[in-house]
Amino acid sequence: MLYQLEGSQAVAKAVALCRPKVICAYPITPQTHIVEGVGELVRNGELSDCEFINVESEMAALSVAIGSQAAGVRSYTATSSQGLLYMMEAVYNAAGLELPIVMTLGNRAIGSPINIWNDHSDAMSARDAGWIMLFAETNQEAFDLHIQAFKIAEKLKCPVMVCVDGFILTHAYEQVDIPSQEDVDAFLPPYAAEHVSMNVNNPMAIGAMVSPEYFMEVRNLAHLKFIDALGVIECVGEFFQNKFGRDSGGLLREYYIKNETIIITMGSVAGTVKDVVDELNSDGNSFGALSIISYRPFPADAIRDALKNAKRVIVVEKAFAVGIGGILSQEIELALKDSNIEVISVVAGLGGRNITKSMLKECFLKKRHEKINFLALKEDIIAQEYKQMVCGGCNV
Repeated sequence: MLYQLEGSQAVAKAVALCRPKVICAYPITPQTHIVEGVGELVRNGELSDCEFINVESEMAALSVAIGSQAAGVRSYTATSSQGLLYMMEAVYNAAGLELPIVMTLGNRAIGSPINIWNDHSDAMSARDAGWIMLFAETNQEAFDLHIQAFKIAEKLKCPVMVCVDGFILTHAYEQVDIPSQEDVDAFLPPYAAEHVSMNVNNPMAIGAMVSPEYFMEVRNLAHLKFIDALGVIECVGEFFQNKFGRDSGGLLREYYIKNETIIITMGSVAGTVKDVVDELNSDGNSFGALSIISYRPFPADAIRDALKNAKRVIVVEKAFAVGIGGILSQEIELALKDSNIEVISVVAGLGGRNITKSMLKECFLKKRHEKINFLALKEDIIAQEYKQMVCGGCNV
């Protein structure tokens, strides 16, 4: 049934339909409406047989989820930005313990300076933690990916992070198709812990110390499981499409992919990029778009195959590594090694900076680009402030 919903409300309803037994809540903008939403669903009985736990910090939120999931029940939490950093020790622990927790990340910039608006710097801080990371383009996709996330997590015994752009999606109202509880139950049966389930009648230890003799093998097995996860993510996406009639999962989303210049994105900016591609192509240009849904595991083979006809790739990314450059573009370059496809990085939207169609058009039509480009950068401010910085030289 179709509803006009705020993105956070849509996510809350998706989580409730997945019937978690424990929800751990600590507020941080812009994800607060999500845990408020599921809290209300628990309070009014729409989500029954669920313990909603208000905790004292983000670290506690994920720690409680680790404990409840280890005890054998489906668990969920959500966070953003500094909240993710605060729980980072537990983020690594959840992955290492192979616990299928699902967490929403309402993407937001990391300070300092403090900024509550959207970019992907928080997600990038956790890219090597061992979580599957899925990026949503729309609120419908955010809803659908959460239902798929629980199935993927429980199939692989691996935590999943669903990344939803702060404010752009979390606070925007869109039409969302919400299936019945019966249909979701058929897609996602009750959770049966097969790997870790703490029980006083069957004592066991989890999280034990691993010596140098076996630590490399543990990490290698995690890597192999991630490689296998690519096929599982695709399979679950196809299963979801067959069940609900929407292609909202998988690894990638292709748009005019056989054209010469392909714009690569993640998250909500993909919609704006597709509009720009349409307008540019109507003027006789040859542009296409590729949106990455599964950022971790990184679908290098699928990307290389999708871009086999491209001559140039422009990566529009909402984060970068200071002193190095675009993060996503470096991974695209690695995937395209020896392909002779030019890869250009365009850093955009940091701290919630607007990304308009006119900005993107001007950028995409430029004949020459730097290796790394900052969209709509205020060059006069940079020039003024850079002069006052102590840079370079060796006057010691």
